[in-house]
Amino acid sequence: MLDPALLRGQLDATAERLAARGYQLDKAAIEAIEAERKAVQTETQELQNLRNTRSKAIGIAKGKGEDASALMADVAGIGERLKANEHRLAEVQAKLANIALGIPNLADASVPFGGDETQNAEQRRWGTPRTFDFKVKDHVELGAHKGWLDGETGSKLSGARFTVLRGELAHLHRALAQFMLDLHTTEHGYLECNVPLIVNAETMTGTSQLPKFEDDLFATEVGETKRYLIPTAEVSLTNIVRDEILDAAALPMRMTAHTPCFRAEAGSYGKDVRGMIRQHQFEKVELVSIAKPAESFVEHERMTRSAEVVLEKLGLPYRRMLLCTGDMGFAAAKTYDLEVWLPSQGAYREISSCSNCTDFQARRMQARWRNPDTGKPELVHTLNGSGVAVGRALIAVMENCQNADGSIDVPEVLRPYMAGTARIA
Repeated sequence: MLDPALLRGQLDATAERLAARGYQLDKAAIEAIEAERKAVQTETQELQNLRNTRSKAIGIAKGKGEDASALMADVAGIGERLKANEHRLAEVQAKLANIALGIPNLADASVPFGGDETQNAEQRRWGTPRTFDFKVKDHVELGAHKGWLDGETGSKLSGARFTVLRGELAHLHRALAQFMLDLHTTEHGYLECNVPLIVNAETMTGTSQLPKFEDDLFATEVGETKRYLIPTAEVSLTNIVRDEILDAAALPMRMTAHTPCFRAEAGSYGKDVRGMIRQHQFEKVELVSIAKPAESFVEHERMTRSAEVVLEKLGLPYRRMLLCTGDMGFAAAKTYDLEVWLPSQGAYREISSCSNCTDFQARRMQARWRNPDTGKPELVHTLNGSGVAVGRALIAVMENCQNADGSIDVPEVLRPYMAGTARIA
């Protein structure tokens, strides 16, 4: 959530910065609410002054032995009007809060202007896409061998966009997740966490999934209690610091978790309908950092590098993209996407997205740290990234490491997790 001061004192400039993201701020609505707020506050101050004056007059009258009943009735009436104003002010502030919850974060000055993904800026590439001397199969064709990858059964069990993995391919999928967790905990300094997959509305609101993206979420209701299945472990991990004041020495706080993720993918039908690229249920190793504001952009580079190392150790060609203003996620101030090479498509596809959300989520969560220089609590900065999407990493390994006979070479770093297996066939 944006700083309310930006909507009160810098409305035009804020609207201009939001327009760069493709968001049209309703300035008229905000101005009307702000005018109402000021009117209520002015009237409240006047009533408080009047009550103080009347109260003093009551004391003077009683001191002289005079009848103060009329003054006392007047003060009681003022009190009732003040209570009514408190209620009005709460309603006005709720209106502004509801608007603010639907406003995206402001893009950092280093983010390029653009309307969509075609205007993202490539930062660098790693690895050279392999040249094949046989017709390349996609992951669906490769997975059909021995029934390793079975979308039909997944559809029978749950509906479209669910998949069953079997045998050595299921083992390879598990090996990828274990490798990523071990890498991030032992080499990159992230604390492994096991977190809830079902969370309450307050938790979803804290990381900005609610209220704007409710249609993209799966929900469950038991009695009168509604909870949501997490679309990413970012939700659970980041909310660990909700309503907390952290010591400066605890920052940066780096956490990782391997979880299933659940997304309704509302509005995405027709895109990537074949195979595992876009699923309702998938697995991801998530990275989350809680940082001091002055250090968050350095932490962002570090987090992105941690995800890159995963792909490099797997030998998967990729490129780093700096997303433009029109392609960033709702809560992000700056985002790098890592795109892995998929031979069957002859294109790079997203496998990781690493974002610095600055204080946008922290303001919703009231997640703070105590600045030793001031002794006062201040908002932290929150960052999240995929380290990386397990299913998409599986697809990339299958396609990049395939052989003419349909077998798949296991990357060397995964072999310890596969009982030494060098090839699955």
